[in-house]
Amino acid sequence: MPRLTRRQLFKFSALAGMGLILSRWPTSGLPYNEISAHAGEPAKGEPIKIGILDPLSSPYKTSSIHDVHGATVALDMYNKRGGVLGRPVVLVDADDASNVQTALTAAKKLLQEDRVDVLMGTFNGDVALAVSDLAKRENKLFMVTGAHEPELTGSHCDTHTFVFMPNANMMSHAVVPHLIKAYGTQWYTITADTADGRSAQQAMDRVFKANGGKTVGESTTPFGTTDFTSQMTEVKAVKPNAVILNLYGWDLVNALKAYTKLELAKEKIGVGGMIGGEQIGRPLGYANNAGIWGLIWDPKINTDSSKRFIQGVIDKYNHTPTSRCYLGYAALMQILEAIQRAGTTEAGPIVKALAGYEFDGLKEGRSYFRAEDHQCVQDVLVGQAYGKELGLGHYQLLGTATGKQLTADDQPQKSCSL
Repeated sequence: MPRLTRRQLFKFSALAGMGLILSRWPTSGLPYNEISAHAGEPAKGEPIKIGILDPLSSPYKTSSIHDVHGATVALDMYNKRGGVLGRPVVLVDADDASNVQTALTAAKKLLQEDRVDVLMGTFNGDVALAVSDLAKRENKLFMVTGAHEPELTGSHCDTHTFVFMPNANMMSHAVVPHLIKAYGTQWYTITADTADGRSAQQAMDRVFKANGGKTVGESTTPFGTTDFTSQMTEVKAVKPNAVILNLYGWDLVNALKAYTKLELAKEKIGVGGMIGGEQIGRPLGYANNAGIWGLIWDPKINTDSSKRFIQGVIDKYNHTPTSRCYLGYAALMQILEAIQRAGTTEAGPIVKALAGYEFDGLKEGRSYFRAEDHQCVQDVLVGQAYGKELGLGHYQLLGTATGKQLTADDQPQKSCSL
């Protein structure tokens, strides 16, 4: 494997930051597309099909293609080794548009017409919950890569769904102490009127108030809001210690642009939230990026498996990975390894191969799927965004909350095992 150099990382981070990679991919009207890679001695037999759903044409489209990028790199690695169970692996991708009905139509096509063996993907919480129900009815494994809705492994958990993304409770426990330490205990919150926004707000508020915090103002915005001037003007008038953004995708990008434009940092009003990452920093650019954020993964993680992942994405896509790349890659790796261990693509044996399984999640600590509710337990990073190049991305790492720390107050509500 060629050695990854710092010069390469500078170059490809810059390319991705200019939007050159994302601009080559259509963001609406995406056809269903089979992606496969065969190198060396090809695998034989009927392909194993993985259906991947992502919001490629919604306000979450800033990074959704990266989920597909990461999964494709994992697929390439397996096909170069001869596939899984001696069979090639393909991805069949579809756009869920962050809409429940669109997602269900797409998922039904993947399952009933394309005959995929496993479903993965989604970011929107309502979409993930609906697809979870469908996957169980169709007796197929569903691996959630981006949704952080606690209900997925709480009251709504079921036998066929696994959630790779840390839930909102875990993310909030990681980031809130850093936000309080940096800014103080008086916050103004801006929340998207979505299941994702509400679950983030509830989780952040719960941890914030448990640590002596007080909310001094709040605003709810429609999904897809492009102008946050009025909300940031109100924040400037209220003068909290910090504005907390329970937003994601282009909503978050546009809110941070307004934060910078109104010069709230000069008013000593901090900014941050439950989740950020390179997928947000790149569309913003260094000049507009600011705040303290929970991070799923970061290219500065110095493990051998993380370095292999980074090199794989650079080799294929000429950009350094984002957290969404990480989620697609790591989740598909676990799906394929579980199929290999199970010796079949049947859902029941794959579920049993995943439940309780401990693995290398490309981080310092080990990751595992809780046997009871199928939530992935893993380290969560916290980073501070800077308006300049830091060598490897937009964030200075402030700390890591281990999986053990994050599960202290996030225990399974019920058993979802087979």
